[in-house]
Amino acid sequence: MATLCKSVNQPGWLELREQLWPHHPSAVHLAEMASFLASPERFAQFIEYDHSGNALGFVEVTLRSDYVNGTNSSPVGFLEGIYVVPQARRQGIARMLVAEAERWATSVGCSEFASDALMDNNRSHAMHAALGFEETERVVFFRKALR
Repeated sequence: MATLCKSVNQPGWLELREQLWPHHPSAVHLAEMASFLASPERFAQFIEYDHSGNALGFVEVTLRSDYVNGTNSSPVGFLEGIYVVPQARRQGIARMLVAEAERWATSVGCSEFASDALMDNNRSHAMHAALGFEETERVVFFRKALR
C-alpha cells in the first residue's frame, strides 16, 4: 500500500516530482508541495516504495469542484500527476497508485475520477486506457494577450 505524503521532506517526493516536471525549479516544487499539505481536504499525494525504501512512483490527486471536462458530477477527484521510475514500470505500480488515489477521492465524496494529458502524449493515453479511463473529449486551449 502506498504511503500518504505528510511532509515536504517525504523521502523521494521532490525527486519524483522533478523527474515528472523537470522544467520547474525545486523551489517551485517545494512551494506547491507545502500548499498541498496545508489543505489535506483538497489534495492527497501517495508514494510507493520498494522493500529497501527506494521511491518507485508517486501520484498526486486533487478535489475539483469547478467544471471538469467530460464529467457529470461535482466534486471530482482529479489525477494531477503520476510518475513511475523507468526501471519499475510495467509492474502494476501505476495501477496501485491510481487505486489509492481513487480510494481517497471516494472517501471525500467523489463519484467520478478524471485526468488529462497533452494531445501528443500517446504513452500517457495508453496508460490511462490501461487503467480504465475512457477518453471523453479533446480540447485545444487558446489565449490572447490583451497588453
